Amino acid sequence: MGRAFEYRRATKEKRWDKMSRTFPKLGKAITVAAREGVPDPEMNAKLRTAIQNAKAQNMPKDNIEAAIKRASGKDAENFVEVNYEGKGPHGVLIFIECATDNPTRTVANVKMYFNKAGGSLVPTGSLEFMFSRKAVFEFQKKDGMNIEDLELELIDAGLEEIEEVDGVVYANADYTNFGLMSQALEALKIEVTKANLQRIPNTPVEFTEEQLVDIEKLIDKIEDDDDIQSVFNNIA
Repeated sequence: MGRAFEYRRATKEKRWDKMSRTFPKLGKAITVAAREGVPDPEMNAKLRTAIQNAKAQNMPKDNIEAAIKRASGKDAENFVEVNYEGKGPHGVLIFIECATDNPTRTVANVKMYFNKAGGSLVPTGSLEFMFSRKAVFEFQKKDGMNIEDLELELIDAGLEEIEEVDGVVYANADYTNFGLMSQALEALKIEVTKANLQRIPNTPVEFTEEQLVDIEKLIDKIEDDDDIQSVFNNIA
């Protein structure tokens, strides 16, 4: 299939797993999803997916329920979702999605990470056209599941690509079809293990091993920040 799946299976999949093991980040995603819609996962696809992702990383039920309750509390009112864009070492493009109760703190930290790595932030919107926003779903291939038949079943829900690798199925669609795809997979009784919105680089760039060392240091530093939810780049 396309390079998006190649990239997902390698570097970015590894990073996403690393971030997802952090319960505070998972809890924040649940709180934001609950606040945006309704606190009932049966009526809120984004919340339902956030809970699925948390369960996939063995987040305790009490933590999940507490994160949902926080959506109606005063602290949640201060949460805002903000994006930052920047150029890192060797010209790598980096798109950052955050959920924070203090944007001033967050942007100061992000600027510091870039500056120390020899990079800089760029005006908001500068990199938007460099990435395609996709809804990406992952689930186990069950006995008797035919990928070609499944592809036909999901086309009306906006499916763009589907691939099976070592028993794991990866499917993506335009981000606007996240809800439709979620509903279609649920109707087919497919248990999604991971689902999120990703920004896939339209023109991935090759970097040398030496350059990647510098780039990885910056990305790791950004991802360690509690306000950061997702980090995307244009590495091929």
